[in-house]
Amino acid sequence: MSEKQSELKFAFQKAFPVMIGYLMLAMGYGLYMHNLGFSFWFPTIMAAVIYGGSVEFIVASLLVARFAPWNVFLVTLVVGFRQFFYSLAMLNKYRNTSIFQRLILIFGESDETFSVNYALEVPTNLKTKLVYTYVTIFNYLAWVMGAFLGGFSGHLLGIQLRGLNFMMTALFIVLFLEQFLKEQSHLSSFSGLIITTISLLVIGKTYFLLVTLSFLVVEYAIKYYLDQKRVFPHDID
Repeated sequence: MSEKQSELKFAFQKAFPVMIGYLMLAMGYGLYMHNLGFSFWFPTIMAAVIYGGSVEFIVASLLVARFAPWNVFLVTLVVGFRQFFYSLAMLNKYRNTSIFQRLILIFGESDETFSVNYALEVPTNLKTKLVYTYVTIFNYLAWVMGAFLGGFSGHLLGIQLRGLNFMMTALFIVLFLEQFLKEQSHLSSFSGLIITTISLLVIGKTYFLLVTLSFLVVEYAIKYYLDQKRVFPHDID
C-alpha cells in the first residue's frame, strides 16, 4: 500500500463517524428543501456552496419568507462566525500547507471537522497535513451527497412528509437545550428568549430576527466589556 493510500485510509477511518452523521442530517435537509417546494438540485448546490449545517436550514426557511436580504446576511454572519475562532485555533496545525490545501481546510472547517482534526493524533509515518485535508474532504462530500440523496429521493418518489417543516425548529430546540445544560450562567439563554419574544410581538415576524440579533450583539458586547473590566479594572477606562 502506498503512503498516499495509507493516509487516505487513515483519514477515512477517522472521518467515518462524522460522515454517517452528515449523510443522515443532510438527507433530512434535502427532504426539508423538497417539502418547501425546491427542486433536488437546489439543496445540493446550497450544501456545496454554503456548507454551513444549521445555516442552510435557516436560509431555506428565509427563502420562502418575505424577501429580506439583511436578515439572511446577518443570520448567516452571526451563526457562522464561530468558524472564525475555529480557524484561529487551527493556525499552527494548518501552517505550511499548499494554497490549494489551505483553501480546502478553510472552507471545510465545520464544527465536526474541527473537532476531529484538532484532536487527531497522526502516526509519524503519515503526512499530517494531508490527513487533515482528506478528513475535511470526506466530511464535505458526505454532507453534499446526503443533501443530494435527500432532495433527489423526495423528487423521485414524490415524498411530502407531514411535520418535516418542524425539523429546523426541532434542531434549534435541541441545540438550545444542549447549550443550556452546559453553561454555568443562563443569562444569555434567558435574555435571548426574552429579547426574541419581545421583538416578535413588537416588530412582527418579517424583521424580528434582524432586530433580535442586533440587540443580542449589543448585549454580548456590553457583557464582554463588563467582564473584562472586572478582570482587568486598571486596563479599561
